[in-house]
Amino acid sequence: MPTFKAAAYAKFFVYLVVVVLINIAGLTLFARVDLTRNDLFSLSEASRRAVASLNEPLTINVFFTRNLPAPHNGTERYLHDLLAEYARHGGRHFNYRFYDVSPDAGDTTAEAEENRRLARSYGIHPVQIQVVDRDEIKFKQAYMGMVLIHGDLIERLDAITSTDGLEYRITTAIEKMSNKTSALLAIEDQIRVELYLSRSLLTVAPLMGLNDLANLPETLKAVVERLNPQHYGKLRFEAIDPPADQDLTELGKALDIMTLKWPDTPEHQVNAGSGVVGLVLRHGQRHVSLPVVRVFQLPIFGTQYQLADEDALTSMIEEGVESLIDINADIGVLAGHGTLPLVAPPPAGRPEDADITAFRDLVSQNYTFKAVDPAEEVITPGFETLLILRPQEKLSDFALYQVDQFLMRGGNLFVVLDAFKEEFPAGGMPVYRPVDSGLEQMLAHWGVKIDPSYVMDEKCYRQRLPKDMGGGEQTIHFAPLIENQNIHNELPFMKNIRGLVAFRASPLELDRQRLENLKLSAEVLFSSSNRSWRMGEPINLNPMFSTPPPESEMEGPLPLAVLVEGEFPSYFEGKPMPVREDDQASEAAEEGQGAPPEKTPAVQGVADTGAFIAKGRPAKIFVMASAEMLSDKILDPEGRSPNSIFVLNAIDYLNDRQDVAVLRSKEQRFNPLDPVAPEVRALFKAVNIAGLPLLVVCFGLLAWLRRSRRKRRIQDMFRQEVAR
Repeated sequence: MPTFKAAAYAKFFVYLVVVVLINIAGLTLFARVDLTRNDLFSLSEASRRAVASLNEPLTINVFFTRNLPAPHNGTERYLHDLLAEYARHGGRHFNYRFYDVSPDAGDTTAEAEENRRLARSYGIHPVQIQVVDRDEIKFKQAYMGMVLIHGDLIERLDAITSTDGLEYRITTAIEKMSNKTSALLAIEDQIRVELYLSRSLLTVAPLMGLNDLANLPETLKAVVERLNPQHYGKLRFEAIDPPADQDLTELGKALDIMTLKWPDTPEHQVNAGSGVVGLVLRHGQRHVSLPVVRVFQLPIFGTQYQLADEDALTSMIEEGVESLIDINADIGVLAGHGTLPLVAPPPAGRPEDADITAFRDLVSQNYTFKAVDPAEEVITPGFETLLILRPQEKLSDFALYQVDQFLMRGGNLFVVLDAFKEEFPAGGMPVYRPVDSGLEQMLAHWGVKIDPSYVMDEKCYRQRLPKDMGGGEQTIHFAPLIENQNIHNELPFMKNIRGLVAFRASPLELDRQRLENLKLSAEVLFSSSNRSWRMGEPINLNPMFSTPPPESEMEGPLPLAVLVEGEFPSYFEGKPMPVREDDQASEAAEEGQGAPPEKTPAVQGVADTGAFIAKGRPAKIFVMASAEMLSDKILDPEGRSPNSIFVLNAIDYLNDRQDVAVLRSKEQRFNPLDPVAPEVRALFKAVNIAGLPLLVVCFGLLAWLRRSRRKRRIQDMFRQEVAR
């Protein structure tokens, strides 16, 4: 017996030693497997490339309060794992550190207080979160931010309250810092930071609530001095007081800065006058204007003025420098012709154009807009993609020719058109007039047709009505909900997009025979449901008068966005070379005046090649017939909704940044269940209601049968013993 106990104790001791050794080995031989479908906990290819290409040390300082309640403790754990992955691929140039900013037993230690001061010096401030303590809801201040330091540059990521898009934010920040370093080192002249401030404004500033306006030059000078080491000494500050005899209105228009005029105010001993105030960053022939005074309206109080504080001035100058030196890739924007105003502000009287702020801000984070007017100039190959956003005026043949030849040279087109223009007659219902921009015929030449109608769908957005309107829901048939089965998820940049919302979209038609003849490939990116139909002229989008047609008239699914790739043939092959309208007018004028013919060239028979390209290089065209899908009604400012990710991914794909598109969408949290038939739902419901009780009854019967057999077996054994 003692020998058996000793053997048992020895065996237990051996097992314990083995477990301890395995844990010790696990500390140095760490490995993990990411089993998530989208590899959520593994670095994407774009992130690995960004840190692997570092040629200078990159340090990340994280200020995150410890022991936070869920879900913030999960965010901290994810951040630890994510930065460890970056460090594994970044090598010796990548370093990170978590700073302790947490109170110890309610009191902040000296080290934690010093770390908090360091966080505030970087612009990281605590945010307020909600916690549940002893069945009470309380609010707590917590640090959840990080700074990236690359050379003399500092990039701040504050308010990391969730893991959504965190890897994308870190990777794009690393890429931006690398691009900014290269751009700053490449420029020779300094960037002038010019403060335009009229001295006359100082007398009226206290009456406007701008008490610190007189200290603005010194504040800006200190900000520039603090930012200068981070920008390799490329910044130079200058305060400018425009002379009194200068036309300040014209100056304000030329520099896009604020001009103020005020009347006599005898009770405050202020005479009527005018002045300008604004910040201008200038380098070479380019300049960027930044507002230092914000104007807003408050009920009762009326017009209010607010001076930008030091943190806001710092952020504005940093963003202005990035815009001025073009740290991002260029992207062309077709200007004029009634297009959406991405580069220039919208003209007066066109408030409907002012709701693309989210699209403009999201795209400008990675690209610099370059406006081109093909009616006036040749589209130079300085960018890979041209954005053509809702032209409402017909493009001339010369303009279409420039777009055509840009495509022939291997450029890509991001085309968003509207089939109709909405007009509001005085006192009447909206009228929808067909739009002919000239691009429709060009796209049809390449196998893509835009049907002059709107797509209506039974599977659509449902608007909740207020109680004074009877409550309930109202179906908005012209806002189809695009389900997962109608999205082309096989393309890498579309892989994790599982639901979209369309809005006033026109259906597209692919001429498959034409595409096959031209040897072009076309993919439908998403389409409406099979319960959709078209609404042609006359258009009436009033939900009160919108009813689905009979089953036999349903036309879905209808394509709403397509992607065409290949070597496109020129639309102008076999046609006369277009001439610019100004040149045509001048030629007509010369003919009317009897101008002498041009001198015949001395050398005859000279052949030219390359002026016209009949067959293009490999290129891509994205087509969508709904400009409303770029509006603020559909896109969110953070760029995390499925619609925002789809638009940004499409632009990145056209610019050969597919790995960035995959990175952006891999953490897409919108993951709806696949729809099932009513019969299947009824079956699962019946199983859930009656299945479990029946299963218990079956187990009971099996147990009863087993006991009955055992009972009979025992009885048979005793009968045999009695018989003997």
